[in-house]
Amino acid sequence: MADEKEVFDITSAPKALSADQASRQKRYFISMMIRTACFILTVVLPSPFRWLALLGAVLLPYFAVVIANAGRESFMPGANMRDENPPSLN
Repeated sequence: MADEKEVFDITSAPKALSADQASRQKRYFISMMIRTACFILTVVLPSPFRWLALLGAVLLPYFAVVIANAGRESFMPGANMRDENPPSLN
């Protein structure tokens, strides 16, 4: 079996870094536009809804950063979490 060649699975290849960054930037931009809309609604809406819009404007940056940073984890799809010698990422 020394003549068997190693087979690579292209479907397990991660997305290109530039495409990943572009999608993160797009998600963050959309979140910040929603936050801007919440600030505008804080001024426009009547009292009970005003506070909900303000709460959204205050809390949204935290969730926007968490959502924008989601992705590109270092876990490899074929790796076993309990494996003592997992395959390297390089």
